[in-house]
Amino acid sequence: MKFKKFNFKKVKSTNDTAIRIIKNTNFKFGMVISDTQLSGKGQYGNKWISYKGNLFVSFFLELKNINVSLSALTKINCLLVKKILTKYCKKKIIFKKPNDLLIDKKKICGILQEIISISNNSFLIIGIGINLIKNPKIKNYPTTNLYELTEKRINKKNFENNLKEAFEKTYPKCIKLIKS
Repeated sequence: MKFKKFNFKKVKSTNDTAIRIIKNTNFKFGMVISDTQLSGKGQYGNKWISYKGNLFVSFFLELKNINVSLSALTKINCLLVKKILTKYCKKKIIFKKPNDLLIDKKKICGILQEIISISNNSFLIIGIGINLIKNPKIKNYPTTNLYELTEKRINKKNFENNLKEAFEKTYPKCIKLIKS
């Protein structure tokens, strides 16, 4: 499984851009990355606060021959992102349902999944927002970022490539394990 990379300076949201790419091209697998988002999406219609320098990425893949529940896919996605985060931060990372990753009881990452149907084909879109250098201040919901935790600048391109590699190599293996 190879994901075609689509890089942008600014988008409304990486998920919306992924939907546009699916509708207007024949790509079955893709990775949409943007430096900034104007209207990032969070769960339940909430807005994802998108500070420049943080990571905004959406993977999309056709669900043909992938007969796995959405909750199982959610677990796979969270585990893959957690795996990459552990390369950068040695602290314990907790999965908080439905789709957040926390370090020290503070949100560092949100994952938003959408399933869309186009021309009788279903696609899964996995939007991932990771606070690399700055985190929003949200009342009653503590947040953090990797720079604050590690006191090291994170190379965003390396992080993107690690994430892409994890999805390309590990995703098919995880789906096979769940099916068996």
